[in-house]
Amino acid sequence: MSDSVPYEITTHGAGDITLILSGRLDLARFGVLSPLIHTLFESYKPLKLDVDMTGIDYIDSTGALFIVKLEDEARARNVPFAVHGLSKEKMGILGLIDRQALTAPSLAPRERNLKIIEQLGNSTLEAFQDIYDIISFSGELIYELVRSSTHVRKVRWGDVVSYMKKVGVDGLPIVGLISFLLGLIMAFMSSLQLKQFGANIYVASLVAVAMIRELGPIMTAIIVAGRSGSAFAAEIGTMKVNEEVDALATMGFSPVRFLTVPKVIASLLTVPVLTIFSSIFAIMGGMIVGVVGLNLTIFTYVQQTMKAIAIFDVVSGLVKSVVFAITISAIGCQRGFKVRGGAEAVGNATTSAVVTSIFLIIVIDSTFAIILHYIH
Repeated sequence: MSDSVPYEITTHGAGDITLILSGRLDLARFGVLSPLIHTLFESYKPLKLDVDMTGIDYIDSTGALFIVKLEDEARARNVPFAVHGLSKEKMGILGLIDRQALTAPSLAPRERNLKIIEQLGNSTLEAFQDIYDIISFSGELIYELVRSSTHVRKVRWGDVVSYMKKVGVDGLPIVGLISFLLGLIMAFMSSLQLKQFGANIYVASLVAVAMIRELGPIMTAIIVAGRSGSAFAAEIGTMKVNEEVDALATMGFSPVRFLTVPKVIASLLTVPVLTIFSSIFAIMGGMIVGVVGLNLTIFTYVQQTMKAIAIFDVVSGLVKSVVFAITISAIGCQRGFKVRGGAEAVGNATTSAVVTSIFLIIVIDSTFAIILHYIH
């Protein structure tokens, strides 16, 4: 027994090892004892390990951590492990070590030096997990929407009206301004080419058809995703961090029914209306260019616009806007429910909600373009 190393290893038979510890098992001795774990199992290769702690005068949480790590290593190698010789009070110190916390991932950011194949694999797994989470949430949301349609009185209509104001009324100025400028720019750029052929009148047709069929619904959806989708994710994410969502579940409320359904209904009712206003403001912007720069009368411009628009175009644009509304509100809420952590996690969820919504908007619009091509 060395004065600086308070342990002794004895062997009994083939593979039976006894580790005898004495003195103080504390932080000062941990640096000496920690390498012992590797040495004990690699050099002695025990078939059974007993730890005799009769001679221990003092043990703190660091000493207890050494015993726990020794036991975990024995379990990993399927080596029978036993501790004896400690008083009841000192055995209580061993119970202070949280084994789950030892195996949990660290909250501190770690530098990851992964190879490109590993990064690709991890990204693929995360993508599939994300798709699974979205599908799972969509199923729950559809169930709650169907249930709400049969229990209309249980819908929180006060919240629906509040979200309609936030999504629709508060979003109308920015949607109107951007659509007006977009229509003005489209009319001006197209007029530079069309007036070379004396086809100024078709500027009205171009702006109307482009906005009502494609740009009106998609631009409105992108703006709503940036304003309202991010707000939904931030609101639910903050509630998740503050454990308000868990409180709702504890009280017997469905978080999806309580928080998501009013947002989805509000979006369904307001986004199609915003889409109509978007097309109207864009046509007004095009009219400014037609009247001021192309010498067209207001009557002529409106008449040509009406000729270019078909009922099918208006209906298809509104159907798109309905699908976009469901997608934006659902993704915003789903990202909010996935928040784990603090303020940084809320910010990440907000960003993810906007990016994912815009990506799905483009994908859905492309799908509609193919379907409508064969239908019409």
